[in-house]
Amino acid sequence: MPGELAKDCVIIRDPTEASQIYNKGYYGYPMSGGGLQLELLEALFLVEASRLEVLSAERPVALHKLMALAASDNRDFEIKYIVYRDLRQRGYVVKTAGEDFDFRVFPRGGSPTTTQTKNWVAAISERALFNMSSFVDDIDRAERTRKELLLAVVDEEGDLTYYHADRAEPKGRLEDRGGGEAVEARLLEDRVLVFDEAGAQRLYGSGYYGKQLGKVLQLSLIEAAYLMEEGRLRVTTLATSRNVPLPRFKKRALKFQPDFELRLGAYRDLRSRGMVVKTGFKYGTHFRVYEDDPDKIHARFLVHCIPEDHTTTWPEMSRAVRLAHGVKKEILFAWVRPQGTEYLRLARVRP
Repeated sequence: MPGELAKDCVIIRDPTEASQIYNKGYYGYPMSGGGLQLELLEALFLVEASRLEVLSAERPVALHKLMALAASDNRDFEIKYIVYRDLRQRGYVVKTAGEDFDFRVFPRGGSPTTTQTKNWVAAISERALFNMSSFVDDIDRAERTRKELLLAVVDEEGDLTYYHADRAEPKGRLEDRGGGEAVEARLLEDRVLVFDEAGAQRLYGSGYYGKQLGKVLQLSLIEAAYLMEEGRLRVTTLATSRNVPLPRFKKRALKFQPDFELRLGAYRDLRSRGMVVKTGFKYGTHFRVYEDDPDKIHARFLVHCIPEDHTTTWPEMSRAVRLAHGVKKEILFAWVRPQGTEYLRLARVRP
């Protein structure tokens, strides 16, 4: 089936042939008079599938030349084409999406004339940088149009990994029964220890703070700082019994954890949502988070804290998502900013 190469598109002028291409896959855009205008991306796929022959000055255009032409005026064309081809081969109707995203995808069995777009799709190279602000902007645009956002990441071998991206509102069932006099604790290097058994029982029983080591309750620096902010913990040095005020405690904690304030911001917010928060070190992340009693249930979330201006690589993001998936937990990225903490979710999916 012949198509004529124009400047940035391919035209099928025969109405019958145009109708066959459009009706079987909804490729291109119908023209007045019965013809069909194809984007170069669509034409390339149809040529590769042996459904179309592209002519220029009545001579066939080779596949590699058509690809070179399309790539010359389209940044990251090869990445976009790999994603387009994969989605088409999965049976989806795919259209380009304009400036905000690369593609819009219709539900299975749907078409541009009968159904609304289901997904916005962004085609991304694994070598591209991941920027948190841009990521949130993409989620906002998808939510405003009530569409699901898919991120299609192409690795150096041309393999694809799809991620569903959205906001999350984690909520736990814990009712923190705090109150009473501040519990006395002792600071030893980067550990905070509660020797008073009654005080230790009160802290653990009210919100599952710390870890029992024999008769001593050990609190992390994050837990201790939070409890000090709440007026529920008073810290003194172990050697001299000298009082450690909160500003001095935080300054000391920063020496051990340079991102201490970042983590504390997320910890504080998660606690306000009724969650039980514990270290996520063994999972390679900042926190593991429970919706209730950690002695009775497994952690549902792994939470990684992200600063406002954060930029990283896609392999780093992939590693975090894959690890959470491997231990049957959801990964949440806590975007900690002065105006509050937001939670963004990435989940591997198969379209």
